[in-house]
Amino acid sequence: MASERKISDERARERLIDLAAEFYDQFDAGEIPHMTLPTRTKSNIKYDEDSNVWVYGDRTSTRSANSVRGARKLLKASYTIEFLARQLEEDRSSTLRELYYISESWDNEEAHFSDQDESNKLIEDLEIVSEVKREDFHMRPEESGAKLMGPLKIREQTNRGDREIHCQLDVGQGGYQIPNNPDTIEFLEHDVEFVMCVETGGMRDRLVENGFDDDYNALVVHLGGQPARATRRITKRLHDELDLPVVVFTDGDPWSYRIFGSVAYGSIKSAHLSEYLATPEAKFVGIQPQDIVDYDLPTDPLADSDINALQSELEDPRFMSDYWTEQIELQLDIGKKAEQQALASRGLDFVTDEYLPTRLDEMGII
Repeated sequence: MASERKISDERARERLIDLAAEFYDQFDAGEIPHMTLPTRTKSNIKYDEDSNVWVYGDRTSTRSANSVRGARKLLKASYTIEFLARQLEEDRSSTLRELYYISESWDNEEAHFSDQDESNKLIEDLEIVSEVKREDFHMRPEESGAKLMGPLKIREQTNRGDREIHCQLDVGQGGYQIPNNPDTIEFLEHDVEFVMCVETGGMRDRLVENGFDDDYNALVVHLGGQPARATRRITKRLHDELDLPVVVFTDGDPWSYRIFGSVAYGSIKSAHLSEYLATPEAKFVGIQPQDIVDYDLPTDPLADSDINALQSELEDPRFMSDYWTEQIELQLDIGKKAEQQALASRGLDFVTDEYLPTRLDEMGII
């Protein structure tokens, strides 16, 4: 794995240097330096029915030095490329937040970022034009990786050497923390029957405490709300490389349905990485609106924003199926939403003894 990582680092550095060389060649040819990117707006995102994920459309925009604003953007890009290439050469890493502050030390004040959102977007731009992921630039987000628990043995490559870890036997109750770049993980052996992605920490802890991972040979992945890229990437790898079914267990509200959508189909923000991050074969377990009715779960009334989001989802290609139409229309009709942990109203063991086994059996997972 060490040699593979070195090749990946060299390729990333070469692509960055190639970008800088393109700017130089444009200068040398008497052209105004520029960089062309897909237009990153909602109107230029389309749903690819062949791959079942979000992708960018055909519209593009150009970062050009023919204006002061455009020249500043290219200047910042040049300084960032130099920083990233040096970082790779030295085998170092940094966070997105650190990059924002590092720019304050650059000798040209015009290259300083005005805020972190600007530096984040530039890294995304460089991902797109270089076709190299930020993880391969050795850039990482601030948020810690989510955790997983289940009968899986892995080898993780770290700066201190390779480590073999069993994600049940070698970890505490909290589980194994997913690294920022899950491609540094090698799957060694497993007894996993399916992957269970869980939205909330409280429900994840309930499943582990109740021994759900042991009883059903489930790999429980904590999404932590809207899942980070690392969480979506390892989920996809588990499906594609180990041929494991993936199911998603969230709250019963429109925002949680979108969490499922980001796991299964990708997100608008990371449309350039959908085929790398999304798992279109993932299935939704619940909480379903039908569950609210069938189990008479404790609920909250839908807010206006919830209603608008549900109505929007009826027009969203990710939810244009008979199943989702039926469930969303039912939720609009009853005017209620429910959390995962509302299942505790029927006892702490109900979710693992009754609810999940019944749903997973209906879905053909167990």
